[in-house]
Amino acid sequence: MGLSAIIAGLATGLVLGLFGSGGSIIALPALLYLLHVEPKSAIAMSLGVVAVTATVSGLDNWRRGLVDARVALVFGLFGVAGTFAGARLGLQTPVVLQLGLFALVMYAAAWRMLKPARIAAPAAGGMVNTGGGTAALGGCQDFLSPCMGHIALHGIGVGVLTGLVGVGGGFLIVPALVLLSGIPMKTAVGTSLVIVAAKSYAGFAGYMGGVPIDWAVMGGFTVVTVIGSFVGAHFSTRISHDTLKKAFAWFLVVVATYIVFKA
Repeated sequence: MGLSAIIAGLATGLVLGLFGSGGSIIALPALLYLLHVEPKSAIAMSLGVVAVTATVSGLDNWRRGLVDARVALVFGLFGVAGTFAGARLGLQTPVVLQLGLFALVMYAAAWRMLKPARIAAPAAGGMVNTGGGTAALGGCQDFLSPCMGHIALHGIGVGVLTGLVGVGGGFLIVPALVLLSGIPMKTAVGTSLVIVAAKSYAGFAGYMGGVPIDWAVMGGFTVVTVIGSFVGAHFSTRISHDTLKKAFAWFLVVVATYIVFKA
């Protein structure tokens, strides 16, 4: 791998370690334009890279007690089903459409990061500010609670998107977990990593046998990305997330625009 690909791999892991999302948004363009991997193979390989990296980071968050197992199980199970279905659909979808959807996802992620957080006044049965968004008071009490149904539906939707365009969907998962389950932001990030890992494995499995995989390139990129994720996790409590989010959002806008004109 060249220096630019190594830097991109480190950046992929760094972003995953800091935010619990966004890794594949860097990994896919890096595989496409720096390592010159064929588009459908790049989508599959980016899912494989993110799956391993999110697993490592997710286990670290689990060890620190920052994973809600109930929410991860429900979102993960339904997300895995949606992701596998999305991957099989992706094998039949024109590459131009997949890359166009990927660019739209990048624009949506950038908008989400640049959008000012709204502060809602707490009310009975209402919403409360959590520092990363608004959350339902009380959260999910058990597996049969209404919010678990919403989490399951969200899992299917994000899963299909993951499989179709190769994004882990963490930028959608984190705010959804905060909003629907009422868990703290740090726990949402840790839980998101576990969910992203499960969905990415399912997406990668969905592409297996349908596209060629360069295992050497994927393996090398994954190693560098895992190293970056440890760096990101280490600095996650030491760097201003607001500043990082804004910088990363504008980076996404630039890369998405490049993909639109390149596709």
